[in-house]
Amino acid sequence: MRRAGCGAAAMTLAAVLAVAPAAVVHAADGKPEAKSDSKPDAKAGVDKKDESELLPLPADKTISQSIRSGGKTITYEATVGLIPVRNAKGKKIAEVVYTSYTIPGGAVSRPVTFAFNGGPGASSVYLNMGAIGPKRVPFGTAGDAPSDSAVTQDNPNTWLDMSDLVFIDPVGTGFSRSLEDEDTTKKDFYSTDADIKYLSRVVYDWLVKHGRLRAPKYVVGESYGGYRAPRIAYALQTEMGVGVSGLVMVSPYLDPAAVGDGDALSPLPWMINLPSMTAGNLERQGKLSAAAMNDVESYVRSQFVTDFLAGRSDPNAVGRIVQKVSAYTGLDPALVSKLDGRVDANTYLREAHRAEKKIGSIYDSNVTAWDPFPSSSDRQSGDPILEALIAPTTSAMVDFVTREVGWKTDTHYEALSSNVNKLWDRGSPDDKPVAELRKAIANDAKMRVLIAHGYNDLSCPFFTSRLILDQMPAFGQERRVKLAVYPGGHMFYSRGASAAAFKADARTLFGAS
Repeated sequence: MRRAGCGAAAMTLAAVLAVAPAAVVHAADGKPEAKSDSKPDAKAGVDKKDESELLPLPADKTISQSIRSGGKTITYEATVGLIPVRNAKGKKIAEVVYTSYTIPGGAVSRPVTFAFNGGPGASSVYLNMGAIGPKRVPFGTAGDAPSDSAVTQDNPNTWLDMSDLVFIDPVGTGFSRSLEDEDTTKKDFYSTDADIKYLSRVVYDWLVKHGRLRAPKYVVGESYGGYRAPRIAYALQTEMGVGVSGLVMVSPYLDPAAVGDGDALSPLPWMINLPSMTAGNLERQGKLSAAAMNDVESYVRSQFVTDFLAGRSDPNAVGRIVQKVSAYTGLDPALVSKLDGRVDANTYLREAHRAEKKIGSIYDSNVTAWDPFPSSSDRQSGDPILEALIAPTTSAMVDFVTREVGWKTDTHYEALSSNVNKLWDRGSPDDKPVAELRKAIANDAKMRVLIAHGYNDLSCPFFTSRLILDQMPAFGQERRVKLAVYPGGHMFYSRGASAAAFKADARTLFGAS
């Protein structure tokens, strides 16, 4: 199955803890639009082109809050606000809503970090309320359920002690909305290049609006946000005139061109998945270690590729693959033999837990849910993590925005928009993120990059990034681009130890003490 974002299987939107643009110009908001009885369709565009048909969104709202982190009290300002997107004629065509956390009276040198999630169609709530924001909500990986009260807690691993944080919801996600009809919205916002164009301008406009152009700037992208992050950084450098000090890509969908459909010719899809399948098997046995992972990585780079490409020219090649893949994955050799050693992610996630009548998540193969149809030959259920996340993240974010901050709107909050994902024009698979990452690093000798993955993630497997980075130049210093892999899955930060290790690596990137 072709990946969409990080994968069609990774996003049940298409079934991600894996875009010609409208020119945009910055201008201050004008008067609020007139009220109407009709309500906006936040999933894509509005039915009518006249923005006066929409109920106005509230003005920016800021409150003061504090948390305990690292044994210290951090007092900060939480803001929910919007940035208008305008076309070349100055007409407002969209409103992008952001949530920011800033330390009042901070030094000019205090960094500011812009965060994007993926999808396409995901809001930034996952990085905000799950990874690096000051508050966090349980993410369904430790026995909590979607029906549990979505009560936030202080996040001990927030990045707020290192940087101000701005979480941006692309058009059609969160409370952000287009003011155009669906066809025009798709053209102006729902394609890979248009997406980069307007989001880069939104970052620039936020910096101008808040007087932060002199601050060190960082961009964080998760999943499809990892496709966005290097391209936004490069666009900021070359089109907006804004330097970027560093990039963090979390479980990134970094190179669509590197992953095919698992056809008979290319070994890449099978190479990329096997280490993550192995990690899941090792973790279930309590044997996950760097040494064990080095073993499978060495195998897929060498003997696996040789035997795969040999095919029928070597009668023993398939047998060798079956033996090794069975041992690495823990799957029944008879099943692996029927598949000629080519085990896809969906097969692995079902078969690894079939004895328990459960199904693993493509986001973390060791997070499971009951299989509602265990006797069926085909899987007939959604993902154990993705579907369980929608309720707690939506409830927590809406409660925070409307009750705590007091930014009140009756517009529906889209944590994960299937409509945006459905309308997205993906074009042809391309290597633009990797190419523009290389160019951005080459343009700025001080730029640093951290690529972070979870071992068990089969939606955006870590080995993809490993192979990509191994082909990149050193840019003078090998450590300018670091790959870090932690226990866990796509949202490895839902595990406390992995979140702490991730923050430590980010602290090194920021150069914070």
